[in-house]
Amino acid sequence: MKRIAILGSTGSIGTQALDVIRRLPEEFSVEVLAANSNVELFARQIEEFRPKLAVLADEAAYKKLSARKFAGVEVAGGRQAFIDAADFDGVELVLTSMSGFAGLEPTIKAINGGKNIALANKETLVVAGELVTELAAARGVKILPVDSEHGAFFQCLQGEDARTIKKLLLTASGGPFRGKTRADLANATVNEVLAHPTWNMGRKITVDSASLVNKGLEVIEAKFLYGVTYDQIQVVVHPQSIVHSMIEFADGSIIAQLAAPDMRLPIQYALTYPRRLPSPVKPLDFWHIKSLTFEQPDIETFRGLSLAYEAGKSGGTLPCTFNAANEVAVQAFLRGRITFLQIYDVIEYAMTRRAVKQNPTLEDLLAEDAASRALAEEFIEEALI
Repeated sequence: MKRIAILGSTGSIGTQALDVIRRLPEEFSVEVLAANSNVELFARQIEEFRPKLAVLADEAAYKKLSARKFAGVEVAGGRQAFIDAADFDGVELVLTSMSGFAGLEPTIKAINGGKNIALANKETLVVAGELVTELAAARGVKILPVDSEHGAFFQCLQGEDARTIKKLLLTASGGPFRGKTRADLANATVNEVLAHPTWNMGRKITVDSASLVNKGLEVIEAKFLYGVTYDQIQVVVHPQSIVHSMIEFADGSIIAQLAAPDMRLPIQYALTYPRRLPSPVKPLDFWHIKSLTFEQPDIETFRGLSLAYEAGKSGGTLPCTFNAANEVAVQAFLRGRITFLQIYDVIEYAMTRRAVKQNPTLEDLLAEDAASRALAEEFIEEALI
């Protein structure tokens, strides 16, 4: 039985991971549950899975939770308790499914503790790819990708020599605005942005999908997961979301991973690797699939992808700047403070005004994140005047 910690248990990935575990009770023991602030859902998860440790990062939410009694469960609260939960004694695998830069420190804590990582928090590798991959190698820790696209690459590589990779073909659904122009998007509403055609995700990642920032984050993540150059990563728009990604090898052969668009499949494979077990995902029926289509992304309209390539190729602290500015911009958009297209302006403003430091330490990245957020907020305030 594999002993697991789930960081971000009340989010989209966390709840789907618990659904996987619920269906395979003989395979897993949930030792740690950690979330941010959703007290009611978190309390139900504690009652069902009975972890040894339950942590809420938000102090006010923790006070509400601590008023309840959960026999045999240690309850803790605060940001540091959330980080420390990643290195809980006896845990073998940590699922990092929290959103954003906040996932970096817990992931590093888990790696330092020798825990294998089921990585759903792509920002960890975006902002600190070199630092995290070098640390994982030094500690002998496996990083198992949970994103559907990176899980696809991982599956395509089973039995293959990664040195023979010619190109990673990273698929993108195109989001709700595929085929739209900048003029079409000038007055895009929050509800329109959140209406993703194929995936059910959290609000932040859904906005990132619409802007193609999410695909840009995945490009940077792929570089570090698979040791390729940015010129070896090609984004392909595939609106059906059935081909989750493909790898072209040195001999010209292309191997693809196909499945229904259901995150429980890549989650389960990361949790059960190297075994494949029955899953609740509905299998594809090739008698009824009408077509699989592929397109070139429109990087002039959806500038998030080109800005990500620029940040990744520059390296150092610039991907951290890119990510921080985007996180601020997305929240500002969701709150009605800026338009959808201004998300790109916020990112570009921060990227062009921050000096890039190569080979950053964790302390450098924490400082860069804070400085970039302040700069992004400054731009938003000025834009509102």
